[in-house]
Amino acid sequence: MRFGVDEAGKGPVFGSMWAAAVVVPRASVLPDGVDDSKRLSPACRETLASTIHDDGRVRVGVAEIPPARIDDPETDMNSLTVAAQAEALDDAGVDGARGVVDAGDTDAARFGRRVGDAADGEVTVIPAHRADESDAVVAAASIVAKVARDAQMAALADEYGPVGSGYPSDGTTREFLADYVERTGELPPFARESWSTCADALAAAEQRGLDEF
Repeated sequence: MRFGVDEAGKGPVFGSMWAAAVVVPRASVLPDGVDDSKRLSPACRETLASTIHDDGRVRVGVAEIPPARIDDPETDMNSLTVAAQAEALDDAGVDGARGVVDAGDTDAARFGRRVGDAADGEVTVIPAHRADESDAVVAAASIVAKVARDAQMAALADEYGPVGSGYPSDGTTREFLADYVERTGELPPFARESWSTCADALAAAEQRGLDEF
């Protein structure tokens, strides 16, 4: 058996970071079309993720790091990425296997050691930068993680209205955040409060209030 691990959602201001581990007897059991999730359309990702989940030869583990955990001042994104990948491996029940993880640290070897140490099972971790572009099993994990994040954002949009992709560069996300803060005086419950985008939105709303006064 071999595994691949990747995460989605490190940078957004809204929503959780998700990680997925995919475990296969061999890469050839994966469906045709598996690729880095960023290269695939949402519909294609959903179809592939469903196929991966439904294949009895494949084990899948998923881990969620919610905004409250991301905002904890006692941690950092590198450590949280390590934790997410290790927790995904644990969720998949990986023990005694070897596989590739997408390195979330400039020092790939250090990242790999940290994931291996954090996982409950005995695993041999091979870290690589941009592994979702070069390793099919990691690419499969990137698809599963991205679909989990997309599902969360879709659920938030159903409840709150258009929230966009959740990334600070998204105009819809910025507009929603500004409007929400203007109406309520606080951040939405799914925002990463420690992100500068949130601090800027709060400061802008406060300034508007002072200007109106």
